[in-house]
Amino acid sequence: MISIDLNTAMVAYGYVSRISQIYSPFFNDRPNQIKPTLLVIHNISLPPQQYGGPYVEQLFIGCLDPKAHPYFSTIYQLQVSSHFFIRRSGEVIQFVSCDKRAWHAGKSSFKQQENCNDFSIGIELEGCDDEPFTDLQYQQLVGLTQLLYKHYPLTDIAGHSDIAPGRKTDPGPYFDWQRYFLLLKQARNDEQSTAAAT
Repeated sequence: MISIDLNTAMVAYGYVSRISQIYSPFFNDRPNQIKPTLLVIHNISLPPQQYGGPYVEQLFIGCLDPKAHPYFSTIYQLQVSSHFFIRRSGEVIQFVSCDKRAWHAGKSSFKQQENCNDFSIGIELEGCDDEPFTDLQYQQLVGLTQLLYKHYPLTDIAGHSDIAPGRKTDPGPYFDWQRYFLLLKQARNDEQSTAAAT
């Protein structure tokens, strides 16, 4: 597992260096080359509430075997993707360039803007609505968030449930928003202190 080091990681053509890349075919151009301003946090596990297998990656690249699990027969034909997937181990995988429109939000709106895929970056956390996420996931999510803030005009962070209320529940009640924002604030303060000392 590679920790996202803000001092060495870079973003080029929408791809983050030093993390795994698996290319999804499920993306298109952002309309009018719009820049992303919203970060959307999700959770996903395949099969539901089971972790560690290759199935999320297979879903996002369109090769999920419908015979591998009974649940998969209901979803294997979906054309979905996310920009990033953070495993419970902390491994980060990128599927779509942040410059492109990943298909993660579905029917959605935020601040009276429809179609959040057009102007958002999607991050999937390996997990479910029924149990906490890992320390490594928070660590990597914070590092990734900071890195993306350096390269894109992000102004907001929301959960899938915020942009598709009534239709989606993730990242769920066990995602600790207070912890996430506190860690993000601490990381920014640490970065500013380091910059001031040099």
